[in-house]
Amino acid sequence: MNTAPAPQPALARPLDFSFPSNRIAVAGAVGATLLGRVVRGNWGQALGVGGAAFSAWAIARELDPDSPQTANTALPVAAAAALLGGPGNPLAAFAALSGLRMIAGTTGQAATPADHLGLLVQSALASATGNRSAALLSAAAPLLTPEARSWQPMLGVLMPRLWRDHASGLSTTPAALLGLGAVALTPAFTAPEPVGSPCDRAPRTVRAGEVQRARQAAVVSLALGLVGGGVRGLGPLAAAVLTVGLRRVRAGAARTES
Repeated sequence: MNTAPAPQPALARPLDFSFPSNRIAVAGAVGATLLGRVVRGNWGQALGVGGAAFSAWAIARELDPDSPQTANTALPVAAAAALLGGPGNPLAAFAALSGLRMIAGTTGQAATPADHLGLLVQSALASATGNRSAALLSAAAPLLTPEARSWQPMLGVLMPRLWRDHASGLSTTPAALLGLGAVALTPAFTAPEPVGSPCDRAPRTVRAGEVQRARQAAVVSLALGLVGGGVRGLGPLAAAVLTVGLRRVRAGAARTES
């Protein structure tokens, strides 16, 4: 008796080292970690710097699937912000990444119950660290997708704050400046744009409307972070939005001149 294959998850997106951008991401994250060890003085914060750099790269790939160059640029921008202000909140960064991946639909797969559970867990963890904007981005993602909608991940936003970052020598200024610069580019960043990249596991291209929706959600999350606090945890998101926004501004200027 034939059985249908189990549905593949929508959030899983392994690195393919046949692509130069993926190799750059790993090398850049390792380099950022080693530099973080020198600048920040301990391996805990060093790993946070490397994680912030990689998260910015990965988020930019979701927000700008046709341009790996923007992801390669977002990586050192996020690393610099983490080196100057501290590594931030990796749980918030990963929650934002998962939410945007779901909204942008870059894998081409509809969300499975396991995906919804993963978003619920990530939303709860981000909420437990006090970063409600990242938690909301992860939790609301299934409600912003055309298929497999679910309210289940929204329960994660109800998680109370359980711990606070008391590390010394940390500053929100670099991440806040990145966030303000990124939000200022909202008109160019969120304007409609064609997308030609293929989905990872579906015989079609990534839908431009879904990428645009992910960009809109990213800006809203950044704005909420700037207003409500916890913006340092959104440093990787801010770096990704800023670099994609600048790429679009440059492209618009080039079209005007031609």
